[in-house]
Amino acid sequence: MQELSQQELQFKVNQDNEKSFAVFMYTPLCGTCKVTERMLDIILTMKPNMPLVKCNINFLPQISQEWQIASVPCIVVIEPGKEKQYIYRMQSVDELYRRLMPLVERE
Repeated sequence: MQELSQQELQFKVNQDNEKSFAVFMYTPLCGTCKVTERMLDIILTMKPNMPLVKCNINFLPQISQEWQIASVPCIVVIEPGKEKQYIYRMQSVDELYRRLMPLVERE
């Protein structure tokens, strides 16, 4: 999973407005974030073409305020022409897989 800086993420959101993707927001010291990242790694093993990137929210002050990120871990699904979708509850690999699969199907 590629890690993006605030500038890279802003560029991806503004320039790739034709493509849907998801952003995993985390902090390095968050235990739940580590568990979520492991679940996402399993999904990426099954679907390597999943358009998914990660960002350390500590380095995204502007975006976290603009997007009103309430807590981490958070997965933000960005689809052209639609409102951002925020996933805060990471119940299982299966649930995350079902929520993120539409991103692969659009590719």
